[in-house]
Amino acid sequence: MTHVSCQHWGEMPGLGSVDLWVLQTFQVQVEILTLGATIRSLSSRGKNGQMEDLVLGYDDLEGYVADKRYLGAVVGRVANRIAQGRFTVEGQEYQLDINNGPNSLHGGLKAFNKAIWCATAMKSGVQLSLTSPDGDQGYPGEVQASVAYTLQGETLTAEYRARSTKTTPINLTNHSYFNLAGQGAADIYDHQVFINAPSYLPVDDTSVPTGEIRSVEGTPFDLRKLVLIGPRLKEVPGLGFDHNFCLSSPRDTWEERHVARVCHPASGRVLDVWTNQPGVQFYTANFLDGSIMGKGGCKYGKHSSFCLETQNWPDAVNQPSFPDCLLHPGEEYHHVTRFTLTTV
Repeated sequence: MTHVSCQHWGEMPGLGSVDLWVLQTFQVQVEILTLGATIRSLSSRGKNGQMEDLVLGYDDLEGYVADKRYLGAVVGRVANRIAQGRFTVEGQEYQLDINNGPNSLHGGLKAFNKAIWCATAMKSGVQLSLTSPDGDQGYPGEVQASVAYTLQGETLTAEYRARSTKTTPINLTNHSYFNLAGQGAADIYDHQVFINAPSYLPVDDTSVPTGEIRSVEGTPFDLRKLVLIGPRLKEVPGLGFDHNFCLSSPRDTWEERHVARVCHPASGRVLDVWTNQPGVQFYTANFLDGSIMGKGGCKYGKHSSFCLETQNWPDAVNQPSFPDCLLHPGEEYHHVTRFTLTTV
């Protein structure tokens, strides 16, 4: 049995009111904001029976309005990076907002994470919907997008859908930052991670995939067995993990399957992830630097959390060998991801 409730949370001048939806079972409680369809909190019990909030966020609306790290938000139209913010569809070139070095990141300067979504109660959850007009952030076509969050027992499901009036790239995901010890814990070095991916995408110095699909065999990116994150981070080039793991080959049928597990032995918490997407971006909060004041006065530093962003492969619109990310008129984009929280 899931208890669903809603309350007013704040006002954004010129945009409207922001509501907070709460989904609750005995095992898990989720708070969702209509701003950015954001997961504000996700609490579950540890082996001691105590509830703990496991996702980074802010105490007030002002924090989310000013946020530049996408804490808990749905990002789109296209999650991750598009090289140079440019792509060509049906013979026409499009130029997007540039907001991450030379590239476009997570949809642009004022993307889905900064919009107020319309919310409707549904069985065991809430559905949030958004209309993105033709030309929004440079993208073609009017897009009708939605995400339905439902909570059943210990499983939170995010189900995304979208339709467009013109051919456009679509790649939606949620950008929650997790720490299974609790959102205020200093780091994730004592977490263990498993990602069921035989290959990953190397990136250039602006974090855009080079186009190569490289085997994880014999590399620090081989996470096909549970690996302790702390020591492994010392082996990864650069600041940490911020790479797409290829869950299937580009021509595979996308079917829902178990793709990742993170364990925190001290608390006993285990996070399992299921998705029908071909990739997951594993990110270890490399760019958090302690300057963000989060919930309860916590300061979020480097490696204080991890993200498992289920999605299509980055820059797929410019990479013919990557899985197709184009949504055509008359088609429906459909993406399902499930997060299950248990204890051992």
